[in-house]
Amino acid sequence: MSYFLPETDPVLTAARGLALAHPGMIEVNPSPLYLRARAPHPGRRVGLVSGGGSGHEPLHTGLLGRGGLDAVCPGEVFASPHNRQIYEASARVAAGMSDGVLLVVKNYTGDVINFQIAAERLRHDGIPVATVLVDDDLATDLADSATGRRGTAATVVVEKLLGAAADRGASLEELQALGTRIVERSRSVAVAARAQTSPTTAAPAFDLEPGVLDYGVGIHGERGTREIARPAVGELVRRMTDDLLDALPEGADEGSDGPDDVLVLVNGLGATTDLELHSVGVLLHEELTARGLRPVLTASGTFTSALDMAGFSLTLTRLEAGWAELWTEPTETPLVLPRPLDTAAVPDTAAVPETAAPVAEPVEVPATAGSRTVLDRYADVVAQVRDNLTKLDQLVGDGDFGDNLSGGVRRAVKLADTAGTAGAAALAQAFLDDVGGTSGPLFGLLFQHLAVAEADSAEPSLAALAEAATGAHAAIHRVGGAQVGDCTLVDALAPAAESLTASAASGTEEAPLTTAAQAAIRGALATATLRPRRGRASYVGDHALGVPDPGALAVALLFTSLADIHEPATATRLPAPGYVTVL
Repeated sequence: MSYFLPETDPVLTAARGLALAHPGMIEVNPSPLYLRARAPHPGRRVGLVSGGGSGHEPLHTGLLGRGGLDAVCPGEVFASPHNRQIYEASARVAAGMSDGVLLVVKNYTGDVINFQIAAERLRHDGIPVATVLVDDDLATDLADSATGRRGTAATVVVEKLLGAAADRGASLEELQALGTRIVERSRSVAVAARAQTSPTTAAPAFDLEPGVLDYGVGIHGERGTREIARPAVGELVRRMTDDLLDALPEGADEGSDGPDDVLVLVNGLGATTDLELHSVGVLLHEELTARGLRPVLTASGTFTSALDMAGFSLTLTRLEAGWAELWTEPTETPLVLPRPLDTAAVPDTAAVPETAAPVAEPVEVPATAGSRTVLDRYADVVAQVRDNLTKLDQLVGDGDFGDNLSGGVRRAVKLADTAGTAGAAALAQAFLDDVGGTSGPLFGLLFQHLAVAEADSAEPSLAALAEAATGAHAAIHRVGGAQVGDCTLVDALAPAAESLTASAASGTEEAPLTTAAQAAIRGALATATLRPRRGRASYVGDHALGVPDPGALAVALLFTSLADIHEPATATRLPAPGYVTVL
């Protein structure tokens, strides 16, 4: 979030911080502000200068140095640099070059005007100068626009390839022609789920309804060209790929590497995680290869941000002869770009089965009808409350519990469907073998003991269920150390086990499973009054007060599911799952 910028001179301070982080590499000129590479490649004849509004980091400063730019002119946040910054930075760079400077400009009105004025001043001084205008944003390719397409993430591709060519000693005319050609063969499109935070108001710059995406956003936080209902990520990438290929020039010139060779840039807009970006990269790779294209270079990361906008952009560049080699040329810049994709070593991700990893042998338990019915009921309950459990876990932990639990249950259902594994045994195998975190193994132990109770009959005896719950309690305490009062799943499991044991001993309880489920629910809800002493919730101290433990609720809902199946008449006394899990 944009909450922690200094109150005065934030851009200058950040520039000084970049130089501090890369000692000996970068020189900061404070007035007018520009950053200069201290040790340009000795083979350069032409200096490369770029810049633009701040808030797009690591563009452009990340590409400052050998193999990249010679100088960068940062403006204020989302505002173009003024022409004196560009003029003085370029003049300083040109003093060490024999053939002048090339200006790399993103197509925004303020940038274009200020770079153009600076270029006129340089020509007046007798300094050779040329310009490459980057205009890759297909969302702004509008027939009634006099401004033309915006310049966005393809700027990274342009600056990297030009930097390598400049190090090889290319002339000003050659660099301008190369840069212009790269721009012609590049297109980008961006989408966002949340606007960037304004440094002034500390609030999102615009609002989006839940489940809505802004399609065609700009890197200055501009609204997209339209809003769309949020589709599945695979469908979103497919739609973006279609739009990119419709806008991308086809074919290649004679002597190119191949008309189907492309460079792929998956770019985060500031608040999108590497986990998401790398996943999108795989989806895009599959979309392109399915259409007969060859993504020989793939880079996923945050390269051109929009402060902390939650979104990403996709850029495609049709490669020509030698461009891939320019990308792989070494650099000495703050930003280290990913290396080329070795397509021979990349597995066909679409062909890798979900169960490719070896799994342990399933517990040897017959697949009884009763056990499968309980599994299906629990799967239905967990699906209903997943989001509620996630919200509760976000208040006291890391927010992963709802997904962890539902993912494990889904895997158990698949095991039951494909391998015929008994319901509780399938749960035990799924959670012990494939669910991480704290909840995975602990719930796995619980399910493992229930599997033994279900082994003999579709209607397990009360004594067997009591023994299973008591054994699970003991095993979980032995492994994790939790006891009643620690605000964990044990606070629901222990009273349920005690209730079942008492009912089995007396033999008089009318509805023992319903009674046990009620005890588990009471124990789970009572955790809201406890200060956690174990697990991640223990780290937040009093912030956890008032929030019931999600694991305890999940245990209570398991006993509710058992009652629903085996005591349907009395289980109607139990509260609905959604009611139990709402704060």
